[in-house]
Amino acid sequence: MAVALAALALALPAALFVLWPLARRRPAAEAPAAEDARIALEGEKAMTFRALRELDGERQAGLLAEADYAGLRVRYEAQASAILRRLDALGPAPRPPVPAAPPPGALTPWTRQPAVLTLGAFALLGFGVTLGALATRYTAPAPPEPMAAPAPATAPGSARPLPPAMLEGMLRAARASFEAGRYEEAAAAYQAVLKRQPENVDALTHFGALLAMAGHVEAGLGHLERALALRGDDPEALWYKAGVLYRLRHDYPGAIAAWERFTAVAPDDVARDQARTLIHEARARLAGSPTKAEPAATTPPTAAPGATR
Repeated sequence: MAVALAALALALPAALFVLWPLARRRPAAEAPAAEDARIALEGEKAMTFRALRELDGERQAGLLAEADYAGLRVRYEAQASAILRRLDALGPAPRPPVPAAPPPGALTPWTRQPAVLTLGAFALLGFGVTLGALATRYTAPAPPEPMAAPAPATAPGSARPLPPAMLEGMLRAARASFEAGRYEEAAAAYQAVLKRQPENVDALTHFGALLAMAGHVEAGLGHLERALALRGDDPEALWYKAGVLYRLRHDYPGAIAAWERFTAVAPDDVARDQARTLIHEARARLAGSPTKAEPAATTPPTAAPGATR
């Protein structure tokens, strides 16, 4: 009991000595908007550079094809350059203000007087000695905790996941390449997304369409079927499936069924009218009176009308 009272008597002055200057501090001023923007850009820069390092690591480990690596690295380097330009436009980071020296003859606060500092140091020393004695007397070593089981190793060939924002950026870049006709670049980007998120409907749909356009019809249909199994009313997957069946496999009944499902979920009246026109053409071919020349086997499926994410 006496030891505890002595520890309390030493701790109260020491706590008062430590907390008194903190209680006298004024609240810090809010950071300006420019500094907030700098912090956000620094975060984006760190995330982009981390993605570049991961790409290099995956390439060295053989998890990323050379074409995928080249396309993604060019995109991330462009993104990093844009971030650096925006940081340069903000100018150098402001230096923290240097406290002004007290004017000659100014009184030193009592908390900085040599006698007070010496007394506080001895109080802290005594408190530490007392606390150590109490710990030695009243505490016992805790029993060792059981060793946790090691985490399962990553499956061979699996890519590490990316932050959601970066994954969305990869999908936007892949769609831009797809819509601009840069199909090899789009295929590399969608394939990289599927390595990290195998059930991404957007990537399955467009990579399936690209496979069919490249002549791998069955593989392309397999990706489209996987997308529809995950989201049965996805308009883009239905549109591309109907186009592949109609133009590349000449499966007119299958194409008609897919287009009929598409009309129920089409994004607008224009898309529904296009699907109904193609249904009429497919039915005419089934009846043996084609309305137009037979489409070539290598004709790619047309882009989904109005279906943008």
